[in-house]
Amino acid sequence: MEKRAFGRTGMQITPIGFGSWAIGGSGWAAAWGPQDDGEAIGAIRRAVELGINWIDTAAVYGLGHSEELVARALEDIPESERPYVFTKCERRWDERGNVYGSLKKDSIKRECEDSLRRLGVDAIDLYQIHWPEPEEDIEEGWEAMAELKEEGKVLHIGVSNFDVSQMERCQKIAPIETLQPPYSIIRRGIEDEILPYCRDHGIGVIVYSPMASGLLSGRMTRERVENMPDDDWRKRAPDFNEPRLSRNLALVELLREIGADHGGYSPAEVAIAWTLRHPAVTAAIVGGRRPEQVDGVVGAADLTLADEDLSRIESFLKENP
Repeated sequence: MEKRAFGRTGMQITPIGFGSWAIGGSGWAAAWGPQDDGEAIGAIRRAVELGINWIDTAAVYGLGHSEELVARALEDIPESERPYVFTKCERRWDERGNVYGSLKKDSIKRECEDSLRRLGVDAIDLYQIHWPEPEEDIEEGWEAMAELKEEGKVLHIGVSNFDVSQMERCQKIAPIETLQPPYSIIRRGIEDEILPYCRDHGIGVIVYSPMASGLLSGRMTRERVENMPDDDWRKRAPDFNEPRLSRNLALVELLREIGADHGGYSPAEVAIAWTLRHPAVTAAIVGGRRPEQVDGVVGAADLTLADEDLSRIESFLKENP
């Protein structure tokens, strides 16, 4: 798999990274329903086998459980083959599992120590502020990130879900190396300001939810949505319910046609490739809960959509707003 320069970090990363939000399991606010740990570990190892050289996780995913699974999956992999591990801070939780945001310096540094312990590493390859909340503490939180980098506990620092004005506040303290925003065919809000800003300032961009949390995977149906566990957050999301659901499933059929025209790519791979076509996007985070799911998405790294394909997608979106 090809590798791309990740902003100014010096890292060369594959166009697809393994996302570990969904493998966190049940029992927390943004859960995807029950998860088999063995299958999750198998999915991570399959991603590494296929050449994916970075994993994105976060402390809050499964309230620490996702980071622990990443560590277990990588413990037997030779050092020369180990992928980069990216994680995030700022989302905290209390003894009842209630999630809240904190950008206080002491909190960020305590989170870093907890993540280092769960991941079983001496330094985190990329440490990211998960959300800019509470907004009034952005500067304090970013100062903590810069100090962690100076201390060598994290090698690179970035942000997630920040807008341009919030990034500019951080830039006055220390350079932002990376941004992680949501981006997909049906969620394009970062195109007008955020992506141009990142390109102009040398900020590497790894986008999350390129398949719109599985909606554009080609495997989503009305029946599957109806039968989702009650603790799967997608069951309540507008894009997974009418009137948007019908439009989105029709879009998937168009992606299926385009994939067939290119020799049998899946709708998921077309959706991911669509995000990778943007010059400001370095790579896309693609989640997987089972090894076979990883097999169904890695082809996106080799797929280049033609202008005609892009025009067909644009026409569909204009006709079906």
